Amino acid sequence: MKQQTKLKQEEIPEDWKERKLSELMEILGGGTPKTANKGYWDGDICWLSVTDFNNGRRYVYDTEKKITKEGLENSSTKILKKGMLIISARGTVGEIAQLAKDMTFNQSCYGLNAKKESTNDFLFYLIKYHLTKLKNHSYGSVFDTITTKTFDEIPIRLPSLKEQQAIAKILSDLDVKIELNQKMDKTLESIGQALFKHWFFDREDTTKNWQTKQLDEIAEFLNGIALQKYPAQEGEEFLPVIKIRELRSGITNQTDKANLDLPEEYMIINGDVLFSWSGSLEVVLWCNGAGALNQHLFKVSSDKYPKWFYYHWIKEFLPEFRKIAEGKATTMGHIQRHHLSDSKVIVPDEISLQKMNKIMEPLLEKIISLKIQSNNLSQIRDSLLPQLMSGKIRVSFENGKDRKK
Repeated sequence: MKQQTKLKQEEIPEDWKERKLSELMEILGGGTPKTANKGYWDGDICWLSVTDFNNGRRYVYDTEKKITKEGLENSSTKILKKGMLIISARGTVGEIAQLAKDMTFNQSCYGLNAKKESTNDFLFYLIKYHLTKLKNHSYGSVFDTITTKTFDEIPIRLPSLKEQQAIAKILSDLDVKIELNQKMDKTLESIGQALFKHWFFDREDTTKNWQTKQLDEIAEFLNGIALQKYPAQEGEEFLPVIKIRELRSGITNQTDKANLDLPEEYMIINGDVLFSWSGSLEVVLWCNGAGALNQHLFKVSSDKYPKWFYYHWIKEFLPEFRKIAEGKATTMGHIQRHHLSDSKVIVPDEISLQKMNKIMEPLLEKIISLKIQSNNLSQIRDSLLPQLMSGKIRVSFENGKDRKK
């Protein structure tokens, strides 16, 4: 069903204008150089497809595939300049990002560039605010598709250029902090993994007291339960159901809800190690708040060994587990309990483990802290977005400075 294409007058702040989304920007189509021509590929020009920017992050820095100058000149792809926007238009509709450098792009995306009445920074958040409307105006019987006509069907509220800049700055500052946290998080993860490999794989001076054990001997792997048996009723307290999708995307409006009657051991808190043993095999430090453990996920814990120890051992075996899962003839690949028992780990003596723990435990605590802070900032940004874009929270100017009302 089509959404309205005109705003009610009372929905528009008095000093804002009503516009169509299409009026604020230039919409550019992309293209693909002929894949059979090897001279068009493996160059140094970034070539975007949706897989390069469907991670929820604001900026896209690099691409999996690159083309040559010859490929650019002999195809319909175009160069998008740094700061311009890219949005997926076919299949996975509505993924959007901003370019951290010049890039080309394929025909399943649109490049967007703000006209004088707006800015690319503001457009990024404006489009995110209107994503549901964009998706509702998609076309196609096989694949959802948005066209240039789609942007013409979305009415928007437009503040002054200065207020747009102030709104974008508030939201951008939050995104910048989130991105800095994510970079630090990634750096600390790399440091932890490097130390782990050094201690357990690169050194030859291990003592005779070090042992070999099974992966499921150093930690308990608690499998989740079918949470449709614990449905949350309308209006009652609930826990979000953590499935494989939530490991990748966090908690969304599509996340199922469970009531609070489920056994306590199946409740998830920040800092828990979760391991999906089916479908997309992942191991994560959960930091998205309280939740309920669904089937196909292990909650991993230990009363004897520190969290970093079993977390890194699972990460070490993850590539092997994924190969096992890919080799299954079923529709959803998976591993079985015996694969945990078949995976052998090195366990140091107590004194060595304590020395390692003095380094690794604070490292892991910092990683968890950064993840929690990033998720909290994301919630603040997402709650501010509709308020700022609708004019319910205003940003005005006095003596060149922004002031919230």
